[in-house]
Amino acid sequence: MSVLRAALASLFLLLPLSSALANDLRLEEFFAGRTTATGTFTTITGFERSFTLTLHGQWDGRTLTLREDFVYDDGETDTKTWRFTQVGWNTYTGTREDVIGETLVSVINNRAFFYYRVDLDPGPAENLVRFYDTLTLSEDGRTLVNTANVFKGPLPVARAKVTFKR
Repeated sequence: MSVLRAALASLFLLLPLSSALANDLRLEEFFAGRTTATGTFTTITGFERSFTLTLHGQWDGRTLTLREDFVYDDGETDTKTWRFTQVGWNTYTGTREDVIGETLVSVINNRAFFYYRVDLDPGPAENLVRFYDTLTLSEDGRTLVNTANVFKGPLPVARAKVTFKR
């Protein structure tokens, strides 16, 4: 009887752990197929630009290709494509056509963190900014919120918030 009690006690202790693991963020799972999103980009001067996104994700077992189709509130459209390559259990490297170099994405439980540089005015004059993104998966696993703080040099100049829904 004591063996049965010990086994049940062990199982009981593992239940909270398995619940937490079920809510872990996996980029390749959340962004598989079609995802929609809404977002805003707000500068320190008060300028705000809203947009909607349709995302198409494809996972090949190692790399998540994530095409983002933007439609801004003024009618402008844009397309960007992230390529996230899994390099460890909770780690990816990422590239996008407007990102300088690559970013390292770290996933811890229900959050992902990454940093990257973008030249906002490609051409002879550089306008470099740094994005610090934090993605947080909701408890039900159906919503992912990305909050990005944008810096120019040491100064915060903007903030972006995007809410992805499955």
